[in-house]
Amino acid sequence: MSSLAVGSTVSAPPRGLAKIILGASTGTLIEWYDFYIFGSLTSVLAVKFYPPGNDTFALIAYLATFAVGFLVRPFGALFFGSVGDLVGRRIAFIATLGIMGTATASIGLLPTYHTAGWFSPIALILIRLLQGLAIGGEYGGAAVYVAEHVPDTRRGFYTSFLQMTAGIGLVLSLGVILATQKSMPGESFQRWGWRLPFLLSILLVGISLYIRFRMKESPIFSHMKASGGGSNAPIRDAFGKWVNLKQVLISLFGAAAGQSVVSYTGMFFALFYLQNIVRVKAETSNIIVAVAIIAAQPLYPIVGALSDRIGRKKIMMAGLLLFVVCAFPIYKAMQQAAGNNVVTVGSTKDRVTGDIHLTPLTRDASGGQLDTAPEAPHPNQSALIFLIWLQTVFSILTYAPIAAYLVEAFPAKVRYTSVSLPYHIGNGVFGGLLPMIGVSLCASTGSIYAGLIYPVAVASLSFVVGMIFLKESRGTLIWEELATTKPATWPVPAPLTASASAE
Repeated sequence: MSSLAVGSTVSAPPRGLAKIILGASTGTLIEWYDFYIFGSLTSVLAVKFYPPGNDTFALIAYLATFAVGFLVRPFGALFFGSVGDLVGRRIAFIATLGIMGTATASIGLLPTYHTAGWFSPIALILIRLLQGLAIGGEYGGAAVYVAEHVPDTRRGFYTSFLQMTAGIGLVLSLGVILATQKSMPGESFQRWGWRLPFLLSILLVGISLYIRFRMKESPIFSHMKASGGGSNAPIRDAFGKWVNLKQVLISLFGAAAGQSVVSYTGMFFALFYLQNIVRVKAETSNIIVAVAIIAAQPLYPIVGALSDRIGRKKIMMAGLLLFVVCAFPIYKAMQQAAGNNVVTVGSTKDRVTGDIHLTPLTRDASGGQLDTAPEAPHPNQSALIFLIWLQTVFSILTYAPIAAYLVEAFPAKVRYTSVSLPYHIGNGVFGGLLPMIGVSLCASTGSIYAGLIYPVAVASLSFVVGMIFLKESRGTLIWEELATTKPATWPVPAPLTASASAE
């Protein structure tokens, strides 16, 4: 890396920056791919890893196992964040990728309860713990690593490519599951074909690890360590000092929490609503969501670049406000587009397990008696794609700029730790609780729209907190920060431009 003045640029082959973004993005892609695969195959896998004879218990136990991965994410953020701030960004997110990828592939090799008894669910829980811990350190490392390579004036644009992996991961998981199911008889998929989507992650991890091992340490971190400006106790420095803890809390409640519920509503709750409330066929619903998300992907770099020009805060707050105002009208329009006049949902609760079952209800021809809603016969797919696409736009407005904002909000010596924790509490806790809370609200009220109360409330909270306390971070010169942590003659590394090399 050249020894140049802060903010200067380097002229070199264009492959370097693309390689950095690809290497960082592949790990977050695997994170989302794993999340969607594990959730999408719930009905298949629940009876594979828990005792037979009580499918309801198996389902609840499997969902609890799924939730474990969310709950430990903040702990992974603290542990790997500390590693990233003490040892290096590159080392930390190579470790997280290796652990996460190995754990995901291990599910594809795990013996079922029928074969191994209680070893099977215990091993699955341990695997989910490892996945959650690794994921807790993955995103922060990827975001910080990319951000610490690019110019201050283009950070929103370049980090937005990292954010695209959420939608791509969902589409990839749906495509892999659909392709696997279509390529074999149903019995074969139930017996062994479900393992293939998990085993595919070996290929993805191998490619990403190959790229990451060839990348060098972040130039900002390298300089900071060489000049003695690093932290010896990142957790204490990040959360033991009010000035930094305050920024963590503002970032959580003013940005990350709202971003997570907007994103999860547009992808998870929308799919649940289509399949379980307005009864659109599962395969059709998957295609509708996949097409809408694919159509929205080009907006990520556009919104990221726009945040470099007008600011992160304005765009994120606009996304939150639009979601709050439009969520209920959009879901009412989705109910009409489905062509299935569901007016309420009934619920039953299993006395033994406490499991809640939802039954969408519609009026009979006379308009009096409530009957179980049939599968939607002729949904307006074009309208539904547009309505899901619109929700994805709101998600992009909140999600595309957030990596750049979080990186700019914290100093280099505790950046990895400080970025990781609010992001994973927001997405792991606030976002992770959305499906359970949404279903519970629908069941307790009978309203098909009650599931929106929680995400709209959280997004409203984030909008208020963000408008009052969130400071605009665009224009933050993280490269200039190095000038305060060096002797006057110390050479400051230059950020890579679009034509810079990773070598």
